[in-house]
Amino acid sequence: MSPDIKGTDRPGAADQRGAGLNPGRQHLAVRPTSMWRTIRSEWLKFWTLPSSIWTIAVTIVVMLGLSALMAWGFTFDPTSPGGPADGGGADVTMEGGEDFSLTSLGLVAISFSYSVGQIVLAVLGVMVATSEYATGQIRSTLTAVPTRLPVLVAKVVIVILVGLTLGALAVALSWLATTPILEPHGMQLDVSEEGAWRTLFGVPLYLSAIALFSLGIGFLLRHTAGAIAAVLGILLVLPIVGMIQIDWLQDLALYLPASAGERLVMGAPDDVLTEWQGFAVLCGYVVVALVLAGVLLRRRDA
Repeated sequence: MSPDIKGTDRPGAADQRGAGLNPGRQHLAVRPTSMWRTIRSEWLKFWTLPSSIWTIAVTIVVMLGLSALMAWGFTFDPTSPGGPADGGGADVTMEGGEDFSLTSLGLVAISFSYSVGQIVLAVLGVMVATSEYATGQIRSTLTAVPTRLPVLVAKVVIVILVGLTLGALAVALSWLATTPILEPHGMQLDVSEEGAWRTLFGVPLYLSAIALFSLGIGFLLRHTAGAIAAVLGILLVLPIVGMIQIDWLQDLALYLPASAGERLVMGAPDDVLTEWQGFAVLCGYVVVALVLAGVLLRRRDA
């Protein structure tokens, strides 16, 4: 058989191949991108980053170590009741003349390290938003999820889960670590005290809110270093304004994110905001940051 005869198609074969090459007539099994699949994808991306695992591990170790050191320091305070220079006592007077029971020191020791935890959670929240912009992976993510908002929602879910889990685990381990140190001196935590459970639950709630606020700032700025600088400036630098002896500045400082939100952990030192009102103010900042992030995520190019 000659090459020409060998290459001749059967009648209708070209039409069949043409039909197969016509995109309009193909039948491809494409699975739609659901919210659950988006959350699962973001969850896998989060845990495949070595920085996520190391950050969480270091945070727990640091928070646990600081709480243990604070508890140990209480036992060495020669002026505190129950310390080496005192045979024991029911109450200890703190600054401002307010009386605290000895077991309140146990609560202070457990919750003390939240201030360090908020810094790490702020950095983590920013990185969840900006890491994909730094690598360019955000283009693939938004191509897979063209509506875009599910990506933000999925990252919000991940940050909430991580923040609550990390905060709760740090509090639980700090409780276990400080009890043997403080119990011989009568300073161990007494959960029946007023505000004890609010503080214990307040630490993971506060840390989660800070991480969400940082996530929103990260999406707004889309630059890791800039977003971290902005968040830490808002959390740590702006509250210094409250030290300026100008009435309206001091009043304004009470409504800053960290100053208002940490009342849930530290308690309300005045009648301006209650503990839960202060946390509501922080949540308001979170909502504003995430709403703006969602609007710009839909409008801006990747």
